[in-house]
Amino acid sequence: MLNIFYEEPNEDRWLPYDRYPRQFVRRLVRGKPRPGGQTRVFLNLVAGLDEIEVPYRVNDYRHARRNPDEVACIVGKPFVLDKMEWKNPILFGASVFSHPFDDPTLFERRPVRKVLVPGPWMKAMCEPYWGERVDAWPVGIDTALWQPDAEGGKTCDVLLYDKVLWDRPRQEVALIEPIRNALRAAGITFAELRYGAYREDEYQAALRKCRGMIFLCEHETQGIAYQQALASGVPILAWDQGGPWRDPSYYPDRVVFGPVTSVPYWDDRCGERFAGIAAFPAMLQRFMDRVHARAYRPREYILENLTLAECARRYLAHVAQVQAAPPRASDGTGSR
Repeated sequence: MLNIFYEEPNEDRWLPYDRYPRQFVRRLVRGKPRPGGQTRVFLNLVAGLDEIEVPYRVNDYRHARRNPDEVACIVGKPFVLDKMEWKNPILFGASVFSHPFDDPTLFERRPVRKVLVPGPWMKAMCEPYWGERVDAWPVGIDTALWQPDAEGGKTCDVLLYDKVLWDRPRQEVALIEPIRNALRAAGITFAELRYGAYREDEYQAALRKCRGMIFLCEHETQGIAYQQALASGVPILAWDQGGPWRDPSYYPDRVVFGPVTSVPYWDDRCGERFAGIAAFPAMLQRFMDRVHARAYRPREYILENLTLAECARRYLAHVAQVQAAPPRASDGTGSR
């Protein structure tokens, strides 16, 4: 039985225990909380384990203390590493630090045997610091929930999915509005969703009515949202500018790493990519021609590579490696 740990921070802000009334007020005002990307990693992992009938415990710290030889699967978030004095060998990830700089003594202070990151370019970024102890592992996509509309009622050409994060004012002028103008000029109907401002059922409804999707994001470590679209049978025209990782918390003063990608799990069945606005009109025409010809097979790609069951099996392989590995001299002892 796996020992899985995942928690979201919920700290007091102004007074002792004020996190509880704040949580209630948030729920009252905003409604049911929307699971973020890292929470989705945890939820989809356990859904995959359920599918392949592998039992697990969640956040059973007492069991971990009493059984220090069993692997602790700390999916995230990083503060869970400091919830107790860990003696267990730890498989950490994929909801981890943004960069190894965030915890430079990780392996000295905690018995972390392996770190999982969501995708290959992030693995390449972390390898100079973590070496063979880091590997890429994507969580699976729920292909029963995210699937093509059986009725085939497409009423809109494309969904413009806006996840532009950095330098937003400039990108609104240089990228997003020119794309809207190009769609209007070509007579292509479109709907829009902005990352963080929709419910999951709204996204599903948009995918059911749209023939394709334009995906705008500087980079993705995995990209669960665009993969949900692919699983729904919706091909994607992705802005994939490459270049360096542009997170302003790190770039360019602390970290310069590249190239990165906005679609780290991808092949030609998924759609098309464009690097900048100059290439967009021609690529849009090619994309729409192939959408209408039904030339893409995006769901096929997901079914071959990113199902809940297959990704859960890959996770189990990482657990087995950690369980079988001998202790390292540099492993943390759990001291603080």
